[in-house]
Order: sequence, then structure tokens, then C-alpha cells
Amino acid sequence: MISRVIKEQLVSRFGKGKVIFLIGPRQVGKSTLLRELQKEREDKTLFINCDEPDMRVMLENVTSTELRSLIGNNMMIMIDEAQKVHNIGETLKLMADNIKDIQIIASGSSALELQNRTNEPMTGRKFEFNLYPLATNELVLHHGRIEEQRLLERRLIYGLYPDIVNNPGNEQELLIELINSYLYKDILSFQNIRKPEVLSKLLTGLALQLGQEVSYNELSQLVGVDKATIEKYIDLLEKCFVVFRLSSFSRNLRNELKRTRKIFFYDNGIRNGVLNNFAPLQLRQDVGRLWENFMVSERLKRNSYDRNFRKSYFWRTQTQQEIDLVEEKDGILYAFEFKWNQKRRMNIPKSFSEAYPEHRFEVITSYNYLDFLTNVTTQG
Repeated sequence: MISRVIKEQLVSRFGKGKVIFLIGPRQVGKSTLLRELQKEREDKTLFINCDEPDMRVMLENVTSTELRSLIGNNMMIMIDEAQKVHNIGETLKLMADNIKDIQIIASGSSALELQNRTNEPMTGRKFEFNLYPLATNELVLHHGRIEEQRLLERRLIYGLYPDIVNNPGNEQELLIELINSYLYKDILSFQNIRKPEVLSKLLTGLALQLGQEVSYNELSQLVGVDKATIEKYIDLLEKCFVVFRLSSFSRNLRNELKRTRKIFFYDNGIRNGVLNNFAPLQLRQDVGRLWENFMVSERLKRNSYDRNFRKSYFWRTQTQQEIDLVEEKDGILYAFEFKWNQKRRMNIPKSFSEAYPEHRFEVITSYNYLDFLTNVTTQG
């Protein structure tokens, strides 16, 4: 069992009088984490799996009296796949407001469904956490820095979904199944999304443009739909934890690119699975882009789990000067350049350095990336 670093944060919120939401894509271990927490609790716990139709009915259109009867003398209520319950926000609000001294944890498979169904009723009544595919920090804690360093190429190709990490040798088959059974079906299940061929073409286009500035106009021409549809689908992909956007940083320089964005995949394996390309690194032309995607997505996980609320950007000028990742916190800019080819030396662009003197700069390679992505200092 690979321990999830977010577990301690969840436990620290117990007894604070608010509902805890655990949100993330399918197959990242939300149910497993809830079951683990259930086993460790001495309090009586009620676990409700909303994949079961009769369990959903128990939470729909109920009164506070009916909820008290359901909960009984349990002190913790875990509601898995909560987004499948109609009006789940109202039900959780009734629990939180009328049944004191209980801790409620609700998990959901997408930010889109769960947040839309709970945002208004649960305003001021919740803590919200995201659970992603396994993080580098979690794997280093599990089997040490040396072993994780040895597995770097596999991480760049197959990603970090738990089932992929735990079943070496079957990665390709499992990734294709994950994409076909969960990724496409989940997204297409949303209202007004009825064009699987459009989704497939868009994902392919995004996968091919990894690490590049994305033009919605170019994507609309590639896919064959209007720009508004492209924006709608990308927004949906982001809310379903498939991709995320990184905006360009600009403040002082006239020739800085403004209002542009890059789109990254939350998981390298999903990106490569979309293209059905699992070739080893020595046979690939996209190693630099895989490295950049891995670094940006893994850094996102670390900042999220550390509750390190930095704003993230990329930086580029019209003269092609660039920095892969810029983080901003408390008025200081942290600039990072990701280089797979360690023989190429890199200095921070002079124009950036002069325009933003309050900055820190670091080049991240396969030699020092674990320090960038983890808070583990042991060498075992």
C-alpha cells in the first residue's frame, strides 16, 4: 500500500465542524483512501457507496429526521461517489446543520459534477482537497529516492496512476482500458457532449501540441468545430482532471506574450495513451516535452498537497526567450527551466532578470528533480 501524503491533512481537519470533500479523477485511489481512514478510526463509521442504487436512494430527498435514523450512533460518515446523488448538496447541508458532532467526508470523481451540486448549499461549510494520480513524493516515501530515480523513464512514458504503478509489465493495456472505459465515457456522459470523434481529435491535438502555446483557432480548424466548442471541451477536460491550463506571465516587458496559454496533461501516461505511443525514450522525438509535462504536473501535485498556494505561469517573449515555469508568491518570482539534455547550459534570460529583480532561478534536470518535487531528504 502506497501511503497518500494528503491523508494527514484530511485527518487534521476532522472535528472542525465542516464537511471534507475529496475530489479527483477516477482510479486515483479515493475509495481506497477512505477505506484506509475507516480502518484506522476507533469511532463508529458509516460508509455509503453511491455506486449502489439503493445507497443513492437513501440520501435523496430526505429529511433531517430520516438522516438521523440512517446515521444512528456513527460518528463519521463517508460518502463515496457522492456526485451520483441527486441534490447531494442539500443532503449534506442538512447533515452539517442539524446533526452535530459528526464528521462527514464526501468523495467525487470530477470537480464538474460535485462542485456544481454542492457549491451553493455548502458555502462556508466545507474543506476541499484534490487527489491526483500518485505523486513523486509519495513514491519516494514508499521505496526511496534511488529506486524512484531508476524508474524515471517508466514514469515519463506510463505515468503515475496507481493501477499502472502497481502492475509493471501491463502498463499499455491498462492505460488504454483506463482511457476508453473511464476517460471518454465519463466526459461524454455530461450534458450536451455527444460527439466522441470531436473529443478524440481534440485530445490528440492537445497531446501533439504538448509544451507549446495553444491556439483555440488552430484547434477549431484541426478538429472541425467552432472556437466556442473547443473552449467548452477544454474546460470540461480540465474539470475532469485530464488537462490543465498554464497562462503566460507578463507584467513589465512590451514584447512579452500576453493572453496565451499552454495546456498540460495531469498524467504522462494518459497523454501517451491518447497517441498510443509508448516507445522508449531513445526512440522518441518528444522527450523534452514529456519532461516538461512531468515536471509541471508533478510540481502542481506537490504545491497542492503542501497547501503551497503559488500562482503558476510560463514566460515567453516575441523574440522566443522563455522560461518553462514561473511561480509567484509574496511578491517573489521563482523561475524554473526544465532540461532533459543536461549538457546544455542555461542562464536566465537577461530581460527577465532585469525586469523582475526579485526572483529566484533554477535549472531542473534528472539529477536534481527529486529535490524539486519532494520534501524527502533520505537517500535510501
